[in-house]
Amino acid sequence: MPGLHDTRHYHLHHPVDLMTEFTVCESLGSPRSTTLRALGLGKPYGAILGDRLMEKGLLRQGARICEVGGGYGSLMRGLLAAHGAQVERVVMVDLSRALIGVQRKALGPWKDRVRFILGDALEVLPALSGADLFIVNEMIGDLPVWTGLDPNRLPADAAAVVNRYGLAVPETGPFHFNIGAIRLVEALCRKGIPAFLSEHSSDPIIPREMPFLAKGLDTNGWPREIRLTAHSEYTIRFSHLEQVARALGRKVESGSLLELIGYCSAEKARFIFNARACATDEQALTFEFLDHVREYRWLILR
Repeated sequence: MPGLHDTRHYHLHHPVDLMTEFTVCESLGSPRSTTLRALGLGKPYGAILGDRLMEKGLLRQGARICEVGGGYGSLMRGLLAAHGAQVERVVMVDLSRALIGVQRKALGPWKDRVRFILGDALEVLPALSGADLFIVNEMIGDLPVWTGLDPNRLPADAAAVVNRYGLAVPETGPFHFNIGAIRLVEALCRKGIPAFLSEHSSDPIIPREMPFLAKGLDTNGWPREIRLTAHSEYTIRFSHLEQVARALGRKVESGSLLELIGYCSAEKARFIFNARACATDEQALTFEFLDHVREYRWLILR
């Protein structure tokens, strides 16, 4: 039977603990991160992302950034520590009161430039003004998902979206459909403002230098459930998000998050990933990270 999976109750009423699940943001969130050192990266994730956004002309002097679903504030802390001189102000939007409390502490050094909004992104975004860059990192997998769908009997809202944008669906079911992620992309596109998104994908892009990372992965699959403590998330079919954005007049770029963060030790990764026999803590951390992040994609809307 089809159902609408929704994590809002979890984020509103449960103590959210991001340390019980893998996130790129927390794995690489601090200059003292053991995973960061194992990978040979010199900067935390927020600083690296800031570098890439500057290279792509999206982080400019006087930037006004809105981060949606900022977790523990690690990404924004790293970005501001490295590029705070570029940033005029920041708005953090989150559904969890507890996480906003953690973000306030993490971003304390920049408290005069940071504002916090407690609310549902799908409700807040249409009314939000004054931003010139959106960051939505490892959050869209939490948005509502239609599950267990029959391709020939889609719910009305899913059918409307599929027909409006000409989205592909499987010939046979059941399958899952990222209705919430698509609604968020629609809202971002209508703002007419650049946005960066990242998440686990069901259609990952594998770095050309690391084809071995595709082992056991479906690179043209459909959203799958990721079971976590007290809730589940779903992977994202990024090709759907790209198609929606282009239909709404936006230019898109997408790629592997592993390439975006600048990890390029292909031979080391090949040995660790193929052998799956980790003799050192460094190798174990590298394997765990690669096994997760190989599914991650990023998407930029211009």
